[in-house]
Amino acid sequence: MASRCSKQKDSGQKEMQCRKVALVGNPNVGKSLLFNALTGAYVTVSNYPGTSVEVSRGRAVLGGTPWEVIDTPGMYSIHTITEEERVAREILLNESPDVVLHVLDARNLERMLAMTVQLIEAGLPVVLVVNILDEAERMGLQIDLQLLQQRLGIPVIGAATACKRGINEIRNAVAEFGIVPVRSFNYSRELEADIGEVSALITGENKLSPKSLALLLLQQDEEIVSMYADQQYSALQRKIKEINFRRRESFHLDLYQERRTIVQQLLKGVILAPQQRVITLAERLSTLSVRPLTGVPLLLIVLYFGLYKFVGDFGAGTAVDFLEEQLFEGYFNPWATSLTKAVIPWPVIQELFVGEYGIITLGLRYAVGIILPIVATFFIFFSFLEDTGYFPRLALLVDRIFKRMGLTGRAVIPMVLGFGCDTMATMVTRTLETTRERIIATLLLALAIPCSAQLGVIIGLLSKTPGALSIWAGCMLILFLVVGLLATRVMPGEPPMFYMELPPMRMPRIANVLTKTYTRMQWYFLEILPLFVLASVLLWIGKVTGFFEKLIEFMTPVMALIGLPKEAAIAFIFGFFRRDYGAAGLYDLQSNGLMGGRQLVVAAVTLTLFIPCVAQFLVMKNERGWKVACAIGLFVSTVAFSSGYLLNRLLLAAGMS
Repeated sequence: MASRCSKQKDSGQKEMQCRKVALVGNPNVGKSLLFNALTGAYVTVSNYPGTSVEVSRGRAVLGGTPWEVIDTPGMYSIHTITEEERVAREILLNESPDVVLHVLDARNLERMLAMTVQLIEAGLPVVLVVNILDEAERMGLQIDLQLLQQRLGIPVIGAATACKRGINEIRNAVAEFGIVPVRSFNYSRELEADIGEVSALITGENKLSPKSLALLLLQQDEEIVSMYADQQYSALQRKIKEINFRRRESFHLDLYQERRTIVQQLLKGVILAPQQRVITLAERLSTLSVRPLTGVPLLLIVLYFGLYKFVGDFGAGTAVDFLEEQLFEGYFNPWATSLTKAVIPWPVIQELFVGEYGIITLGLRYAVGIILPIVATFFIFFSFLEDTGYFPRLALLVDRIFKRMGLTGRAVIPMVLGFGCDTMATMVTRTLETTRERIIATLLLALAIPCSAQLGVIIGLLSKTPGALSIWAGCMLILFLVVGLLATRVMPGEPPMFYMELPPMRMPRIANVLTKTYTRMQWYFLEILPLFVLASVLLWIGKVTGFFEKLIEFMTPVMALIGLPKEAAIAFIFGFFRRDYGAAGLYDLQSNGLMGGRQLVVAAVTLTLFIPCVAQFLVMKNERGWKVACAIGLFVSTVAFSSGYLLNRLLLAAGMS
């Protein structure tokens, strides 16, 4: 078991702090896998102070010494652009890690090694981890790690963290890391002269080397420039303005080209590639998945077999039928009802546990009998796709469409997560680049993205009626696109830039998929079960006081307007507590024969679009503020019932009963 990061030896001695190791690198290079391998279960995730970016921290014992391990957000350069990159650099500067593990992709050494050069010349204690070696070897690449280590002057470790390869070597390298002298890479004579003039004017103690600071100042890095904005640095400011004006047309390009030349010199003789590179099946699939002509059919195949057949047919069909009908209705509920009536003599209290809205007969049945198997199958499907590396390629595929809605392909991640849990996906929108993009993504999640349990129940219900599922899916897609297109015109702002690292496509490891599924299921179930119990209690109170009946009466005209029986109001009231709760209410209405095919389609469309559940609404309030959260809630509710009314009229006009 890992030691605590601080321990008090006695009252007269100072507290001993554990050492720190920070993992840095581009997104999708295996940092998180390495982090999990080093820390195990000793992990906490929290926002970095003053930001909405999450940072994972864990504990490990390396070489008999306690270490704090920090998994920083993805970054491409020390010169920061995104909030994630700024947070990663803040960790390097403010937390002064004893070791910086720079993780990069062995297949993209030339592109990623430029950041290694920056980290080394900044004077940071770097250990280079050349990861994903297994994929590079399959492509026929041979990498001389010893030669690269000799040229860089830092420890270089080869690894394939997905296969647990190189983990022990990394542990030893961190534990045995000593003082490495600052290495300086030579630029052109003209650039070195400019760097020298600027660095000579930098005074005081700094976390980065003068050369690194000079380059960041010349690149007009906002945070670094603000550090030297005082009057005492007027000479430095004048010098920077002079150089920037003189090289205004070419500085950034010149610096990029010179660093590229340095990297090419470092890699000369390090990488041996075959004359004819082996193109693997995974690479062919990767290429097919990002081209519209082949990527769209591939996406439809994934959705059909993953969502429709596995989550819809198996999860919401076979598994729910067994748990809900046979286990709960056949055995558990009758046993719980007889036991409760034998133990509790008061009928009103009995209703709280085993009545129409009882904690056991409704709350527990919905949570375990209906929701649990659907969520489990969805998270298996989601974890499987995630480990294949398909999601970043899906982001590239939809980027052109998303840009028309004020988003980029990066927004596909919270959108896909929304099919698991909209609450969690709303929190993930904080990774998007601009406030405008975050608000549009939050609106679309609240409007047209059903969570896994709701989606599974709806697929299970509508798949029994020919054409119903297609109508529901078409309505969701049309409203998603129309509202997105309108939102980007109503909300001011510049379209964000999009760039994303593509991880290798590979066959997922079953152990990893099951571990991720178990972790997500544990989080999801611990979150929803108390809410289901609370919902049952509130519904029981509403029934006892008569408030619930009055609420149903109030909503009856609205239900009639969209062609639904008054009992459908119960599902919408349930839906306010949780979307999946409402979908399960539709399941009950359909099972009892209270709704036909047309009504079921209208109810499914309206409920999917209906106001976000309490948990999602509260997260929207925390992320976007009360004003935006209330505006989104009012808007989606209006759109929901308006769409339900129009759809009902259209179906009636078309003669669909």
